Amino acid sequence: MTEQQPYTVVREEKEWELRSYPPHVIAETTVTGVAFEDAGNRAFGRLVGYIKGDNVSRQSIAMTAPVVQGRSPQTSEKIEMTAPVVQTGGDDEGFVVAFVLPAEIKEADAPVPTDSRVTIRTVPERLVAATTFSGRWTEESYAEHRDALFAHVREAGFEPVGEPQFARFNAPFIPWFLRRNEVLIDVAPAG
Repeated sequence: MTEQQPYTVVREEKEWELRSYPPHVIAETTVTGVAFEDAGNRAFGRLVGYIKGDNVSRQSIAMTAPVVQGRSPQTSEKIEMTAPVVQTGGDDEGFVVAFVLPAEIKEADAPVPTDSRVTIRTVPERLVAATTFSGRWTEESYAEHRDALFAHVREAGFEPVGEPQFARFNAPFIPWFLRRNEVLIDVAPAG
């Protein structure tokens, strides 16, 4: 079974939940000139290469979930996520796609990537609003769930911080109706 990024549910609502994520290490890469739906596929090979041994120590690392995709740092504050694939951004500025590394790996101990397009960094502890949905990995579906989550978060008195992220938990061969997807938004308590 694939390890998933740990978190604690702080608040549970009908349409969303508030989570506390501990610090975690990610391997990430940026892709440009691609559509939302294609960013994960373009980045996936680089990131899988890294965890399969395309690193200085030739060490294999277990796959985790989700894969996270977010807006490129050139146009936003941060992209953070663990154990899904997370995606943000658009084709003009690019997307950052990240794998969350297994919880026991610390940044100082992570193998050094041999592909200069892959970087390793620690994401600090954070408070995240999340909504879960099934279906295809389309920009339209992501935008619909993102907009609803923004409305719920603000209605509950929280302030969104940074760019939203798209998290995918399943392999592409999983039927669309069985896939677990999430929109994640870092938040700060209002007031």
